[in-house]
Parts: sequence; structure tokens; C-alpha cells
Amino acid sequence: MKNWITKQFIYCCLFMFIGLNAAIAQEKPNIIVIYADDLGYGDVSCYGMHRIHTPNIDALTDKGVKFTNAYATSATCTPSRYGILTGKYPWRQKNTGVAPGDASLIIPTDKKTMPAMLQDAGYKTAAIGKWHLGLGAPGTTVDWNTEIKPGPLELGFDYAYIMPATLDRVPCVFMENRHVDHLDPNDPITVSYKHKVGNDPTGKENPELLRMRTDPRQGHDQTIVDSISRIGWMTGGNSARWKDKDIAGIITDKAIQFMKSNKDQPFFVYFATGDIHVPRYPHSQFRGKSGMGLRGDAILQLDYTVGRLIAALKELNVYDNTLIIFSSDNGPVLNDGYLDQAEELLGNHKPAGPLRGGKYSAFEAGARVPMIVKWPAKMKKSKVSRTLIGQVDLYASLAALTGQNITGGNAPDSKNMLAQLLGNSKKDRPELVTQGGPLSLIEGNWKYISPSKGRRFAEAVKIELGNDPQPQLYRIDKDVHEEVNLAEKYPDRVKAMQAKLEAIKHSH
Repeated sequence: MKNWITKQFIYCCLFMFIGLNAAIAQEKPNIIVIYADDLGYGDVSCYGMHRIHTPNIDALTDKGVKFTNAYATSATCTPSRYGILTGKYPWRQKNTGVAPGDASLIIPTDKKTMPAMLQDAGYKTAAIGKWHLGLGAPGTTVDWNTEIKPGPLELGFDYAYIMPATLDRVPCVFMENRHVDHLDPNDPITVSYKHKVGNDPTGKENPELLRMRTDPRQGHDQTIVDSISRIGWMTGGNSARWKDKDIAGIITDKAIQFMKSNKDQPFFVYFATGDIHVPRYPHSQFRGKSGMGLRGDAILQLDYTVGRLIAALKELNVYDNTLIIFSSDNGPVLNDGYLDQAEELLGNHKPAGPLRGGKYSAFEAGARVPMIVKWPAKMKKSKVSRTLIGQVDLYASLAALTGQNITGGNAPDSKNMLAQLLGNSKKDRPELVTQGGPLSLIEGNWKYISPSKGRRFAEAVKIELGNDPQPQLYRIDKDVHEEVNLAEKYPDRVKAMQAKLEAIKHSH
């Protein structure tokens, strides 16, 4: 009898312990980062878009925080993705420019990424959508027909369903974990960025097969996939090739499936949509609906995707305890290799809002992006925050949220901005470095752009790049369009900011 009572006591304690752990686990919020592609500061209606409406994105501002001074680390996609996942400025490492489709993995596996840190905190983690950070060991050539690693799984993701590079670069296939999805072994994939492989038609040789024309100055005229020519040559893998109209739906389904499978424990989803990057060919339910051509239609599809993810969270009864972060990897671009009438049908819409420049630019429209944060269970008021904050800060902020210490040189440039993310503090980041060709330092209301010798204007995309052999200094609170260079008027400030930027470059 005594032994029976002892066993019952032990079982009771065990169940209480399990229950307590489950309760603690449920207190940790799920986290989803919705990362748009090439979405400009003015491309959603809550940031000033009037031509069309983005109700699902706008709804995130209801009892959420809309940031007006939030920045990606860079004005292009690969480095911004590097920065958000590592908490490290990408210019500190070589080969973090826009990666070719067959690049090897550019994130080192000997440092702890943000998803790996969240794994330590008990999270199940997923990377879904656009990757564009390379795959395979440095110095090796990717064999698309075998197991491919290192990749997302070696960086802290439990699950990955990705487009290996970006929509305009081959191979135009999905990967699930370490293998190309739906690949027929009898139709192996070969990819080259140096010379043509196979006999697939190309945009240059067979323009009559294309659904949209390409700009001959930008080289998107190689292998045709789904009636759209891409950068790079590809042969084989026909059963694995995507249809552009289906991409948004497929990756959204995969994200919802992952959340459903992990709804009883904390999960982290890095959801990197392909919208609104070129080539833009959204599903037929959106094509022709915006009145702004395929770029506007892709914005509608992006908004619908956000709505589907939010609806899924609610259906799974995890919405209230999910921290939702919406942002973009860099600023806007119109005709970026494909002539899809993005410029001709723009009307009075300003994709960059009041900002100067765009994607690729050192001016504000290059890296200042929309960012909205919402956590229904914890945030009870709608707020607009003018706090200076960077996507590079998500790492340290989420570490603080989940009780993780950052050690070993991980996330060297990330600051704990959790209070600011949740709308509980207006304190600016001390300073922030952005990259759009030359490096810029933002400190309070001042922005310094370091001298550079590059071209000032990109003719093909019609974007001011911000290059100037002389230093530039702007008071961006009063001159958000960066019209008046104050460098000659305030030489001491230029000198001080230049010295601070040099010190940051040589730190860590």
C-alpha cells in the first residue's frame, strides 16, 4: 500500500512538472517574420498608398506598432537577409552582395544564427520562401540532384521549404529541407552562370516564347522557365520547375502546415515571400485587379498572403500569443529587368513615399522600409513609433524576449530593442549603419553618407544611387528627401560621424 501511494505521488509530481513545462512553453509567444521583397516605404496603404488598398497589412497596425524609422541593413536582398538572420552587418563579411543562383552558403555555420538561438529557447523553426543566401560548402559546386548541405537546416532551422535563390534566377525549383522537391532522377538538373547548358530555349534566342519582354540592358534573357526568361542557364528538372502564379499559394500552404504541426509548442517562422520581386506574375485572381499592372497586382497578392497567415493563426487558436513582424528587405524598384509596365501604369503612386532613391540606393528609400509589429496578447494600443531601429536588432531583441544570452561573438551588431519593438520605449538605437553601395551612418536626426566614386544614377532602373565623391550630410527629420547637403555647413559633425563610422567598421 505504501509503495502504491509513493508511486501515485511520483506520477502526480511528474504530471505537474510536465504541465508546468507546457504552461511555460505556451507563455513564450510564437514568432513569425513576414519578409516582403522589394516593397517600398510607400507601397502599402497604411504608409500612404492611395491607388490600391492593403487591408490585411494595415490591420497589423490595429493595436500594433507602425515604425517610421526602421531600416534593413542594406538596399539589396542578399545582404539584408544575412543581417536579419545573423545580427551582423553584412559588409563585415565577403561575398554578401547579391548572390548568384548557384552561390555557396554565405552564412558561417560556426556562429549561432537567430533561428539557432530560438531553438535553444525551445522553438521549432522554419524557413519558408525566398532564401538567396547560397547553399553548399564554400568552394564547392552545388549538385542539385543529391542532398544539398550546408543550408537552412545547418543554420538552426528544423524545416525548410525554399526557393534557392530568387525568382529571376535559375534553378526555378523548390527545395524541401536538403532536396529539390518533385525532382525526377531521370531528368537531372544542370545549372550554369558561365555558359549555356542543354537545349532549353532562351529569352535572347526565342523572344517569341516570352510572356513578358526583358530589358536588354539587364541580362534577364537566358533560360526560359514558365514562359519567362531568367538569369542563368538551366536544363533538366522539368517536373520540379515552379509556375510563377502558384508560388505565393504554395509557400503560404507550407507555412500554415508547419504552424499547424507545431501549434502546441512555440514556433518561429521566417516567411520570405517572393512578392513583389521581379518577374511579377501573380495568380489570376489578382492579375489585372490593381489598375497598376503586374507590380500593383503583386502587392494585392502579398496583402492576401498576409491575410491567409493571420487567418490560419486565428483558426489554430494561437493568434493572440503570436508576435508578428512585417517588413521588407529593401526599397522599391519598378522595371528591374522585365518590361511589365510597372512604370507606365504607376500613375500618381510613389513607391518610396516621401523618400529619395530606391533599391540599390544609399539614399533613404534604399534601406528605410515599412515595419509593423503586433502581439495581440501584449499590445493593447495602436502606436506610431519614430524610433530609430534596424532589422539587425531582431536577433538581440528576440533573445531578450526568450531569455537567451548572446555569447561567443554572435550577433555582434544587434541591439536589444525589445521595449521599442513592443511600443514601450521611444529611445533610439545609438546609431545605425546602412549600406547602399557606400556606407551611411544614421545618428539621431542626422545621416552621413560616406564618399564614393560610383555612378550617381542607374539608368536601367531610373534610381539615384547616392554616390558622390564628396561627403554628404542630411538632417533627415526636416529634410526626409535629402535635398540639402549640409556637409560644408557642419564640417565638425561630418568629421565626428566619419570617425564614428570608421570605428564601427573596425570593431568586432
